Amino acid sequence: MNLKDLPPLYRLKEIAKILRSKNGCPWDREQTFDSLKPYLVEETYEVYDAIEKGNLGELKEELGDLLYQIYAHSEIASETSSFTIDDVAEGIINKLIKRHPHVFGDETITDAGRVKDRWERIKKSEKSKGVSILDGVPRHLPGLLMARRIQDKVSHVGFDWEKIDDAMSKLDEEIAEFKEAVDSQDNEKIYDEAGDILFSIVNILRFKKVDAEDALRRTIDKFTNRFKYIEMKADESGKEIDKMTLEEMDKLWEESKKTLR
Repeated sequence: MNLKDLPPLYRLKEIAKILRSKNGCPWDREQTFDSLKPYLVEETYEVYDAIEKGNLGELKEELGDLLYQIYAHSEIASETSSFTIDDVAEGIINKLIKRHPHVFGDETITDAGRVKDRWERIKKSEKSKGVSILDGVPRHLPGLLMARRIQDKVSHVGFDWEKIDDAMSKLDEEIAEFKEAVDSQDNEKIYDEAGDILFSIVNILRFKKVDAEDALRRTIDKFTNRFKYIEMKADESGKEIDKMTLEEMDKLWEESKKTLR
């Protein structure tokens, strides 16, 4: 059958197979699960960036790149008869049906929060005895995102502050301990207490349904734009930025805050 006669997803499956074949692409043939890991991460973040930009054309393209990564990994696995892309699809189909009994079964749940709790309870029931609910949190997630996922999971089994005021009090406590650690000049304590502060902030933001990773990225973007404004103004005035005084840069920084609103 001609490739063009196949539905798009099956065509992609065949293309992944052809690229890995003897007469395919030398680079693709050399790839392994490990060698593809950086590309998987990169493509995931490019999808993330497209969503942040609100660019649907770019999102469609980046989702395609990410989808191919799944097909490529599945093709590598199929070569050792481990699993195929169809097995991957069958696995997620079964999981979605099992974890949505209120859609595909007889249960009735209309509240999104209860749906999430039910999802976590079903996941826990699927685990072997002695396996932690936290074992499913990937170790390579960005720190802030990992903290949020851990907090979400323990919250679903009742290990959580009852109200945000309690979480705020905990942050005050952690800041006081961080100041003591800085005064002590003990780097190990500084590491520990700084981590506690960040974890506490993520927890507070979770109560307000604010994503800590997004909040930090927003501040990074804001800082970047303001500093670029300083560089632009320095260039316009014929000054080298590393020759400017802190007072001169501070003045432009404050100016950028008004100009870039």
